[in-house]
Amino acid sequence: MGPVDNVLIDARARVLADLSARDTATVTAVSALEDSVSSREWWARQWPQGVVYVAGLVAQDVQDALFEDFGRWPVCLHCPGPAHSLYIQPDLGGPDPVWVCEESGDVVAPLGDLARWGRSG
Repeated sequence: MGPVDNVLIDARARVLADLSARDTATVTAVSALEDSVSSREWWARQWPQGVVYVAGLVAQDVQDALFEDFGRWPVCLHCPGPAHSLYIQPDLGGPDPVWVCEESGDVVAPLGDLARWGRSG
């Protein structure tokens, strides 16, 4: 198993952990995750220096795929008021992607750690 394979396995595990943390690991969501990992495999093999971006890009791909069928994912649980999303920062997805509240701009959790960070961040 090569470095690209390890990065893809890590990205899949981190996004799946966050889907599970928010009770969103549905068939549709996992299918979107698998599709993203598959397409990012090609991308990572074409640009090996870009592997540091893969996990965040996979998370963004899943967000985009779920928006039509599911709506916002993940939703911020830290702020009062109307539901709003978290997004991956940095924009390109890495290195070291984190979930950031779109309202406050606060870092909520590293990618893959939504369950551990809970509601209090």
